[in-house]
Amino acid sequence: MKLEKKFGQSPVFVTSTLLENGGGPRNAIPPSLLSEAIQVISCSYEDKTEWGKEVGWIYGSVTEDILTGFKMHCHGWRSVYCMPKQPAFKGSAPINLSDRLHQVLRWALGSVEIFLSRHCPIWYGYGGGMKWLERFSYINSVVYPWTSIPLLVYCTLPAICLLTGKFIVPEISNYAGVVFMALFVSIAVTGILEMQWGGVGIDDWWRNKQFWVIGGVSSHLFALFQGLLKVLAGVSTSFTVTSKAADDGEFSELYLFKWTSLLIPPTTLLIINIVGVVVGVSDAINNGYDSWGPLFGRLFFALWVIIHLFSLPQRFTRKTRPDANHYFGVVNPAGLYFDSYVGPDKPIRLERWSCIRNL
Repeated sequence: MKLEKKFGQSPVFVTSTLLENGGGPRNAIPPSLLSEAIQVISCSYEDKTEWGKEVGWIYGSVTEDILTGFKMHCHGWRSVYCMPKQPAFKGSAPINLSDRLHQVLRWALGSVEIFLSRHCPIWYGYGGGMKWLERFSYINSVVYPWTSIPLLVYCTLPAICLLTGKFIVPEISNYAGVVFMALFVSIAVTGILEMQWGGVGIDDWWRNKQFWVIGGVSSHLFALFQGLLKVLAGVSTSFTVTSKAADDGEFSELYLFKWTSLLIPPTTLLIINIVGVVVGVSDAINNGYDSWGPLFGRLFFALWVIIHLFSLPQRFTRKTRPDANHYFGVVNPAGLYFDSYVGPDKPIRLERWSCIRNL
């Protein structure tokens, strides 16, 4: 009765969960298997069972892949890093900036939902055999939308400093300057390692960094407020289904301007930082040579923000060649958590695929 409560009322299906290699009973006849299959695929089969809660795809988030993978790891499943030379799976992604922002908004909203639920990796699933590195990875996947707040402050302060004539911090000592330069160099070294590990060029890497800032001050910020409204106030939010390029003919959408409210924050930040640079340089010209020294520090931070956001006007005014990385290899983080064996000159041997095994 316990297994039926967990997996449903199909005796053939429940029996198959106890078999080592899955499948149906050997003595089952085809007509009975057909009737059992019709029962299992019916929409009402999962009612009053643990499907969607502890078995199969877990409901309650628009990013059900993260939630399902996390639950599987909490039940003791193991995953391996698998990156064959030929992509095992390929998918298509939105190529238009507005569509891409809406997609990232949906992902970030799902992360906020998980963060504010009982399944948050910070406090859920201890004692299930999950390794700490895995837990840190899941924590990172649900807390990243919250970084939109400090990122918004970081992108706003340089413009305020230039417009008001006051720097963010007091005069920096030589020691603090060395620490800052060491931090900046470490960021550059990290970028080089990312390009080497990811096998991408500097152009693709830089575009990814630009989009991280643009998405951080727009999609992640919107997702944070929508998630808080949904969880705390019960306000439902709807998301836009993004279009994806299926062939070369649809690359024309790359140059199509689609207005969305998600473009307001990054565009505003870009404008106020450009205005701040103009005001700061104008004041330095009017006040003479002595004012150029303090201006350089303020200009550095403002220009650093501008070059990250400068792809916005480029997207709206200039055509670029289609990026081959719009088609990319993807591995579903939940559906492909399987045990495998990889050896020299040996193919991957899949041992477990079903989400319900060992639950």
